[in-house]
Amino acid sequence: MTPFEDANVAAAYEALPEETRVGAFALRTLIFETAASLRRAQPLQEALRWGQPAYLAPKGSTIRLGGHKTARFALYVHCQSRLIGDFISAFPGEDQIEGNRAVLFDTSDQIDPTRHGWLIARALTYHVSARA
Repeated sequence: MTPFEDANVAAAYEALPEETRVGAFALRTLIFETAASLRRAQPLQEALRWGQPAYLAPKGSTIRLGGHKTARFALYVHCQSRLIGDFISAFPGEDQIEGNRAVLFDTSDQIDPTRHGWLIARALTYHVSARA
């Protein structure tokens, strides 16, 4: 597991309920693995945004992880981006989605490295032009 550089982020994970924390850690691992494979997603920054662990790449859109009122945990993206719409088009009916802002999970075994890695990669490189 990638060590925490920010004690506040580590504390935010520790404050999550156990089942939420397990799922959020699994998504965190997938985010770091995906970012490592993308030169344009470097350097990846881990910080708190709205009290939740957040992941930011230089030309990306912020990804947040946290609990949700109708699911154990969620992967949040910017609601005014086209990320969730593109994700639904690429993988119709595969996931529980909240509007245009989140993919919802009840267990960590619902995380699919291919499908959710696709969404993470798109978010981390959201503002990279096709010619860059």
